[in-house]
Amino acid sequence: MKPLLTLSRSAALQAQLAPLQQRWQALAPRERLGATLGLGLLLVFLVWSVAVQPALKTLRTAPAQQATLDAQLAQMQRLAAEASELRALPPVDPMQADAALQSATERLGATARLQRSGERVNITFTGVEPAAMMAWLAEVRAAARVRVVEAQLSRVGAGYSGSLVLTLPSPPTQR
Repeated sequence: MKPLLTLSRSAALQAQLAPLQQRWQALAPRERLGATLGLGLLLVFLVWSVAVQPALKTLRTAPAQQATLDAQLAQMQRLAAEASELRALPPVDPMQADAALQSATERLGATARLQRSGERVNITFTGVEPAAMMAWLAEVRAAARVRVVEAQLSRVGAGYSGSLVLTLPSPPTQR
């Protein structure tokens, strides 16, 4: 049954193409050459647009993307190593953590205000210079081992303003 269906489709297709074939034969050789060249150019353009150009673009941008991804991987590995080092450190007594946090915040002067609420500490900043903020964050993370729970900072002029909510470390458990 399928061969008949295929023959009927083939016959229908030939019947539809017959006027086009007649028109093609009626064209002068010069017109046929022009149409063939035009279709050839269109085909070359389509192959270029769909296959060649995207592949060349990928080949051109791949090294830059590779370098970016390598840099991101290296940064992630550094952060993972730092996190492992911090986890391996012995726990800090909450009183020592509180003292380290208080000392670091006092060094910022009037640009930082500290408020305690149980295990959480809210620190409000007003115009803290970026370098001072980075040094403060590094110090409290290393010395007090606090964790940032919430951060709302915005760039104001040459410094940062906003607030951070930190949690103090839990007291070491007795085993």
